[in-house]
Amino acid sequence: MRYRVFYLFLLIPALASASLAQGQTGEVLVTGKGIRITAGDLMPRTKAVYDSVAASIAAGRSQILSGYLAEQLLETEAKARGISVEALEREALAKVPDPSTEVIQQVYDANRAALGNKPLAEVRQLIVDFLRREPEQKALQEQTDALQKKYSLTLLKNVNAADIRPTDAIARLGERQITYREFTEANRLRLADAAEHVYDDLHIALEDDVLYALLALEAKERNTDASSILAAEVTHKLKTFEPEERLDLEDALRRRLIAKYAVRYVYNRPEPLVLNVSADDDPSFGPAATPVTIVMFSDFQCPACARTHPELKRVIAEYMDKVRFVVRDFPLENAHPNAFEAALAANAAHRQGKFVEYIEILYRSQEALDGASLRKYAEELKLDLAKFESAIADPAAAAEVRKDQAEGRSYGVGGTPTIFVNGVKVHRLSAPAFRDAIERAMKK
Repeated sequence: MRYRVFYLFLLIPALASASLAQGQTGEVLVTGKGIRITAGDLMPRTKAVYDSVAASIAAGRSQILSGYLAEQLLETEAKARGISVEALEREALAKVPDPSTEVIQQVYDANRAALGNKPLAEVRQLIVDFLRREPEQKALQEQTDALQKKYSLTLLKNVNAADIRPTDAIARLGERQITYREFTEANRLRLADAAEHVYDDLHIALEDDVLYALLALEAKERNTDASSILAAEVTHKLKTFEPEERLDLEDALRRRLIAKYAVRYVYNRPEPLVLNVSADDDPSFGPAATPVTIVMFSDFQCPACARTHPELKRVIAEYMDKVRFVVRDFPLENAHPNAFEAALAANAAHRQGKFVEYIEILYRSQEALDGASLRKYAEELKLDLAKFESAIADPAAAAEVRKDQAEGRSYGVGGTPTIFVNGVKVHRLSAPAFRDAIERAMKK
């Protein structure tokens, strides 16, 4: 079942401050030749992130518990009534009326320029979805609040308590007790993902401190200043002045300095969760026997996927035949009504050896992914249209997409794009983060 994100405001108590140990000022975080950074040396912004790690992880755990308890309420009610959880959700959403024609027109008139001056008929559903979003969340919350009372859901112990044991009951739902072990086992991927997000934020902040320290060392060696080094290594090398070009030059400088000064991050960070992410038989690029396999769960109607895809491809090209890239389907049908059919069309193009060319068109044309447009793109690529349409209609094709969705959910995929490098999820969707993930995987 998909994860329902909201809060049981009445259930989750304030976090026990005694259980949130802060980092120690003297903890060594980074070492290298001529560089040693402790918690006490951090710049104010980084220090604030460092000091909030424990509290952020605790807050994440509380939020995950809130969502999990909501799931248990829904499953209990669905079982009692002999219907699906999805049917329960539809009941709640059916109570939300569509916005009036007048309101839709007002929103359209106020945002016409931002909507690209497209006709109202073309963007009407987008406006309706936007206007329904908040009342739908309210309806879902009200449904859960009612179930909370019906089943007397009660918290028994703070999930962040320092003395909590696996067998401790943390909540009671009717006659059933939910133990800490049940919660952590059922939410292993979510808990790991939330913690990794927190540590990624810390690492990003630390990188700024490290670069500042390394530039100072390099400036001293070159008998100059940091701004002159940045000008020589970045600004003066710009040719296109695109943001990606500047980011690549800054990343290259960072990597050279880290290598030169043998920088090591030695702070106490848990090892990332490594999953056995299957490549299945989905479209892939690069030799099968490579040290690094990247699996991207994508939705061809997802704007973030369209932005990420070229960045990832660009980084992969830097590693030649050392990386294999696999594209798996994860259409978000609730948010993107044409995504599932677009996935079928991409796989139909794949049968004719045109997957790469076809998905490039899909990513560029996300506002036109209806059936007629998908056929037009196939015509542009001179595909056999009879075979193309037959492949889309093949029940096995839909089953393959559903298989990707199911396996993605088993890996904790809840949105797109979700990218794994040798089974480790990448949380920052940027060229430097992709390079870091590939380099770490190659060192294993």
